[in-house]
Amino acid sequence: MNFMELIPAAEAIPMERGWFHFFLITGFMLHILFVNLMIGGGVISLFALFRGKESLLPVRRVISRKMTVIFALAVNFGVLPFLFLQILYGQFIYVSSQLMAVYWLLIVLLAIAAYYSSYYSKFTFDSSPAAEPYFCGLTLLLLLFIAFIFSNNMTLMLNPKTWPAWFGNPDGTLLHLSDPALFPRYLHFMTASVAVAGLFIALMQRMKKQEDRDDKSLALGMKFFTAATLFQIPVGFWFQMSLPRDIMYLFLGSSPVHTALFTVSLLLIIQVLYFGMKKAVRPAAVSLLILVFAMINIRDAVRTAYLDPYFHIRQIPVETQFFPFIIFAVSLFVTAAVIVYVLNLAKNISVNDISVNERV
Repeated sequence: MNFMELIPAAEAIPMERGWFHFFLITGFMLHILFVNLMIGGGVISLFALFRGKESLLPVRRVISRKMTVIFALAVNFGVLPFLFLQILYGQFIYVSSQLMAVYWLLIVLLAIAAYYSSYYSKFTFDSSPAAEPYFCGLTLLLLLFIAFIFSNNMTLMLNPKTWPAWFGNPDGTLLHLSDPALFPRYLHFMTASVAVAGLFIALMQRMKKQEDRDDKSLALGMKFFTAATLFQIPVGFWFQMSLPRDIMYLFLGSSPVHTALFTVSLLLIIQVLYFGMKKAVRPAAVSLLILVFAMINIRDAVRTAYLDPYFHIRQIPVETQFFPFIIFAVSLFVTAAVIVYVLNLAKNISVNDISVNERV
């Protein structure tokens, strides 16, 4: 069967496609940072546990207390980029999701289980220290598996040539394990998680007053950040070499725009490593945010190159309707305001709890 017959036609969108692309990029950046904090935080917490040092207990306590809030934010911020991914690339992501429907629907149950497990980890940290590591480990395993399912779907949607395999496996359990880019892509994101989480731990300590700062936690966070960033270099090149040759060469000279973006990213990695080795926490954080934004744009360029033989978002018909976009913008503003209010409220409650405990 001709695989091109399996690609549905693009549906019309109500606004200029640039708006949707903007929200896709910015929304995914917010989402992936929280996902990195979740997964990387779990890795660092388990490392601190296995080291068995009492000095690392504050690191594990901070991760345990923050995990549930970060989890909720990651899930909620994940809605935004996935919504616009469906708008711009719906005919691809819908098909790939159906091909692996069993795993895709399983994400809901796995996410609920991971969320409950993170709460048990938080509540048992002080009351049942022997049980807490099991919940922490379970949360991490579930998150790693969810991330692997997502990586499968994101690569499957980019390869319509593999879709006819469904006729030999129509049970909704089709995975894209034969893709040479799947595992380096997955490892690339997982390694980034450790770097982001390590910097987050260091940044939290850096923002405290000098007398309240835990220098050991700060140093540990920066070590994880620097080591993971260094490890990202060979993993990143592995990921690049696993891409189809025509796409890989876009970033190695055949396209000035792609090559410039790749070069800027390399320079940013050097800058991030420099600040990491110097333990300059805030400059490292600013540099990392810029680097993540550049990497997300590279990811978007790779997706566009994969799908270019079949489709480009310029081909999406536009039927202008301002009212739905206005409703979305108002809803987004109200939701953002509520999130900021709730986070400030939670922060004040946490500060008051700490003050009460200190008086006790």
